[in-house]
Amino acid sequence: MAPAELRDLIVASLDDRKGRSILALDVTKLTDVTDFMVLASGTSARHVRALVDSLRETARRRALHVLGVEGEDTGTWVLVDLGDVVVHVMQAETRAFYDLERLWGEAGEVRGEAGEVRGEAGEAPGAPERDGALA
Repeated sequence: MAPAELRDLIVASLDDRKGRSILALDVTKLTDVTDFMVLASGTSARHVRALVDSLRETARRRALHVLGVEGEDTGTWVLVDLGDVVVHVMQAETRAFYDLERLWGEAGEVRGEAGEVRGEAGEAPGAPERDGALA
């Protein structure tokens, strides 16, 4: 599966499970480790885990290999490594504190087939919705 297709599949999976403030960053010019980084917020530890479980199930159904999952025990920040796409699912407070959007600010924001970046105003301080270009 092409990296952009995988990114779109992940965004759609997160959107289906009501992930919030979903943001896909094209990091191809910033790192050789991955092509895309997808960020999403969950409303609680249970919601974060449900989003990650949904990603795993989506990967399983498509015969995709999940390279690793870190942070599931606390449910505040879970990293899912799918090779070409690395996914960070966090509670809003954790996302605001670490502010990965600022850290990877040079990355180009993209939107996949699932459409708009999800989120509500004030939901994740430090992680506002931004306008972006399609990949």
